[in-house]
Amino acid sequence: MNYTLNQLRIFLKVVQTESVTKAAEELFLTQPAVSIQLKNFQDQFDIPLTEVVGRKIYITDFGREIAEAAENIINQVHAINYKTLAYKGQLTGQLKISVVSTGKYVMPYFLSEFMKKNAGVELNMDVTNKYKVLESLENNSVDFALVSILPTAQNVEKLDLLQNKLYLVGSDRIPLKKGNSTKEIFENLPLIFREKGSGTRQTMEKFFSDNNISVLKRMELSSNEAVKQALLAGLGYSIMPIIGIKNELKNKELDIIPIKELPITTTWSLIWLKGKNQTLVSAAYLEFLKKETSNIVQSKFIWSELY
Repeated sequence: MNYTLNQLRIFLKVVQTESVTKAAEELFLTQPAVSIQLKNFQDQFDIPLTEVVGRKIYITDFGREIAEAAENIINQVHAINYKTLAYKGQLTGQLKISVVSTGKYVMPYFLSEFMKKNAGVELNMDVTNKYKVLESLENNSVDFALVSILPTAQNVEKLDLLQNKLYLVGSDRIPLKKGNSTKEIFENLPLIFREKGSGTRQTMEKFFSDNNISVLKRMELSSNEAVKQALLAGLGYSIMPIIGIKNELKNKELDIIPIKELPITTTWSLIWLKGKNQTLVSAAYLEFLKKETSNIVQSKFIWSELY
């Protein structure tokens, strides 16, 4: 047996995702690189670890036992690294954060400096839909979650990070006539919606309900990135956060359509379960944010004040 720690990590990720493609994405590797390492790892065993049927990969019972052992080995390696750094007086441990999909444009800027200052901290950030974010929070499997709409069914504490402004956006200007009401503007406008349950979708629907507006829905897409691409292709218009379309606005590929009642403003907040016992790492991160949030907003997001 001559397998490497890298092969153990790759095999474990394949088992967790049940997909070579998804494992490659999460490990920031190419699919061929993952496939090669998976084959090299398999070659060291006489018993199959996986089975491919059609295009789907299945993990054998033996493979799952090896994955469990691999996870234990990797955890022990982390423990060795943490102890080594701890003896040097450095902050060590994991920081686990779950982020709603649009939050990927926000959260990295509030992490960068903290991670640079604390080399012993390992970041585990999951970018997913709102339902899974709140589920991971409820299960206490993460330290924090980033949301733009606070949950009503969970008792949480929060730290506000940044304003979230949503505008009506499209690739083509609408020929507005003087005196057009908001209801008239939206009456025959082809709109693109996020999937049900997303914070953006909730905010959008509340705006229509509050203003008694009936709308023509053209399509529903599962991510802000997909909505953006549809807008760029001229498929319609959408109310969406400007945080994810900075470059498109700058390059004039997308336009903000002026509507009197817009923007809608919500707040990006880092939340955690009330009464949660913070680890040394998560407590240190909270202290960092309390001191640095204002500076981060001023240095990284000042451009949003132009809109």
